[in-house]
Amino acid sequence: MEQLSHYFSGSHLAEVSAVVCNKAGAGVIARAEKLGIPVVMVNRKQLYVDGELPEILRPLKPDLIILAGFLWLIPENVISAYAGRIINIHPALLPAYGGKGMFGMNVHRAVVEANEKHSGITIHLVNEHYDEGEILFQQRLALQPGETPESLAERIRQLEHYYFPRVVEAFLNGKRLNPSPA
Repeated sequence: MEQLSHYFSGSHLAEVSAVVCNKAGAGVIARAEKLGIPVVMVNRKQLYVDGELPEILRPLKPDLIILAGFLWLIPENVISAYAGRIINIHPALLPAYGGKGMFGMNVHRAVVEANEKHSGITIHLVNEHYDEGEILFQQRLALQPGETPESLAERIRQLEHYYFPRVVEAFLNGKRLNPSPA
């Protein structure tokens, strides 16, 4: 969120208009407040039982919903309301290492333990299944000798910070960003 906000600061193309969060005390709340970005808290009942998220978002008039660390499955009513306009970032090369429970260090541990030669990031559209939406962009990196989940996490975070805003910008301009050679 912070990288996107800084990247689009002063841009006519996009701005981070709000942060929707489901976890009280999440670090993103303080970062959003520091940047003057409103925070909207949601709970499971609002999201899954009452289906309130589209109504909560309506006054914000978002053109795009960007997920970054939001781990709950997005319900069908939100996907329908924002069809083709919800983007997620995943810290691995999908379809490998995706799905329920595959986030953060869980992904990096699995990649290292499997002795993979490469990992990377995937930026994709969101559909009704975890990590199965249309892939917009992937960037890979080679694992280094002695790679640990922690060192991989840091290298993946650098890719995320660099590429995520650029892929969003390309998407908003109706284009696709091509990955760099790994």
